[in-house]
Amino acid sequence: MPPRPSTRPARRRRVDPIYALFLFPALALFTAFVVVPAVIGIFYSFTNYVGYGRWSFLGLRNYTTLFTDPNIIASYGFTLGFAAVTVVVAQVIALALAVALSRRIRFAAPLRSVFVIPMVISGIVVAYVFNYLFSNSLPALATAVGFHPLEQSILGNPDLAWLAIVIVSAWQTIPGALLVYTAGLTAISDDLYEASALDGASSWKQFRSITLPLIAGFIVINTVLGVKGYLGAYDVIVGLTNGGPGTATSSVAMTIFGGFTGGDYAYQMANATVFFIVTVVISVAQLLVTRGRTIRL
Repeated sequence: MPPRPSTRPARRRRVDPIYALFLFPALALFTAFVVVPAVIGIFYSFTNYVGYGRWSFLGLRNYTTLFTDPNIIASYGFTLGFAAVTVVVAQVIALALAVALSRRIRFAAPLRSVFVIPMVISGIVVAYVFNYLFSNSLPALATAVGFHPLEQSILGNPDLAWLAIVIVSAWQTIPGALLVYTAGLTAISDDLYEASALDGASSWKQFRSITLPLIAGFIVINTVLGVKGYLGAYDVIVGLTNGGPGTATSSVAMTIFGGFTGGDYAYQMANATVFFIVTVVISVAQLLVTRGRTIRL
């Protein structure tokens, strides 16, 4: 007869105290430089503090004012819309490039190296370079070929300036997504494609029925990371438009930082608190929607 399973509860493995010793410095630094300042900032969001001097308690006045402030509402609208458009553009292009580079083509390895160059360049440097291109090179080229819509810089057009920000942000973040997708495609066995080809499956059907389901987890990773990064966009916008024309491309991050140096410390701390809650809600919603779509290697 097989031995009867033991009914005694399993003994919990004792954790060596040395692990806590190594964990303590990082935890102490995180608490001192992240948690404590955040708690202090949230406290000041209920006051009229300007960053120095005396202050008095205002209750929820800063928060109620936020929801009727047209500049704040416009910054949220721009930030959320920009993040949604850019994450779609960046993921589609990155996935298309990854699929193309995963084929047995000549110079695939050097091309991968070229495509990741934007990832290692500072965002503010990229923004200033594209600022010059959009303000000078592109209008000059459009004038030379007689394409009137682009003879003036799109950075000065309130209706088109956001497109420049989408283009530059996507250009800078596509390499990171490309690397993730390349790793996912590499993990898919060639036998699956060979078997489907014998059954007469077209390239599109292979992509839809094999590639997409097997890299779903990688798509989730890139989408979550992309949305997180775009919601906090700051340097690219500063280098391209500085929030202009007017406040047409002013993001939430720019509004918050501008308030810190403009005497609206408490008001913008309330804005930062609300933005933190919005970001958490979006992140949790993404995780709930994508629950179960894990990476299978």
